[in-house]
Amino acid sequence: MRKFIVSAAAAALLASGSVAFAAVKHTTGTVKSFDATAKSLVLDNGSSFTLPQTFKDPGLKVGEKVRISWDMSGKDKVAEAVKIVK
Repeated sequence: MRKFIVSAAAAALLASGSVAFAAVKHTTGTVKSFDATAKSLVLDNGSSFTLPQTFKDPGLKVGEKVRISWDMSGKDKVAEAVKIVK
C-alpha cells in the first residue's frame, strides 16, 4: 500500500511539473494597432493578440511600447495582461 501511495504521489508531482512548462509567455513591442471594440492588439513585429472581455485599457496608443503576458488558446495568442513600458 505504501508503494502505491508513493507512486501515486510521484505521478502527481510529475504531472503538475508539466503544467509549469506551459507557463505564460512575455513579449515586448510597439503597438501597431489597437481595437478595444474588437478586443485585438497588433505589435509592429506582426504579432497579434486577442484581448479578454475583462481587459481594462491602460491608455494604449499606436506607437506605445508595451509588455504583453500571453498564452495560447487553440491557434490564438490571448493576452492576459498588457502593461505600458517606459
